[in-house]
Amino acid sequence: MAKRVSNESSISDVLKEFMEKNKLQAGMNKIDVEAAWKSLMGNGVNSYTKEVVLKGSTLYVSLTSAVLREELSYGKQKIIIMINEELRKDVVKDIVLR
Repeated sequence: MAKRVSNESSISDVLKEFMEKNKLQAGMNKIDVEAAWKSLMGNGVNSYTKEVVLKGSTLYVSLTSAVLREELSYGKQKIIIMINEELRKDVVKDIVLR
């Protein structure tokens, strides 16, 4: 009887390969960044957040409070570092608060 060649792969490897072939990583990054924003900023900031959109490597955040927008603008670099650490990869390079 002939030996079978083992074509076993882990599920994570198969999913990574599938995402690369179908160019889905950008869409997954958008979802991951939005979830990271919600978990890191907490209920106080999230109640004033209208939308979080990732375009390229820039994160656009629409806020309903001008005071909160000004406060967050002082800590942009810290927010970028926190989001990238949460995602374990460099996705966000800049934040635009509107």
